[in-house]
Amino acid sequence: MILGIGSDLCNIDRIAGVLERHGDRFRRRVFTETELALAARRRHEAATLAKRWAAKEACSKALGTGLAMGIAWRDMAVRNLRGGQPTMELTGWAAERLAAMTPPGHRAHVHVTLTDDHPWAQAFVVIEALPDRVKTTA
Repeated sequence: MILGIGSDLCNIDRIAGVLERHGDRFRRRVFTETELALAARRRHEAATLAKRWAAKEACSKALGTGLAMGIAWRDMAVRNLRGGQPTMELTGWAAERLAAMTPPGHRAHVHVTLTDDHPWAQAFVVIEALPDRVKTTA
C-alpha cells in the first residue's frame, strides 16, 4: 500500500548561486558527507546537489510533513546502490515519522527517482508499506 507520494522540481542555477554565496555552510547544513563526496566527484556539483535537494523536499512531502514540522535536511540522505540506483536513508525525526506512519505488520520502503535537464532537477518519492513476511512452519 502507498503511504505517501512527493515530488519536487529544483532550479540547478539557483543551487549553484547558493553554493557560490554560502559555500560550505550551505553544504554542511543540508547534505550528508556521503552526498557531498559524490557531488565533489561529479563534473556538475550543483546539478548533483540540486537533485538531492529535490529528493529531500519530495521525501518530506511523502512523509506528510514538509520541512516545517521538525525534519532536518540531513535526516534524509540520498545514497546510490552499486548500479547507481538512488535510495533514501532516513534518520532522526524523519525515521521516527516513517515508523509512525507504517502500519503494524508492515515495513516501509522508500522509492526515489532523480533526473535533471539543465536548468531543472526533479525528484519523485513514493513510500510504500510492504507486509512483513510470515514464516510458515511445516
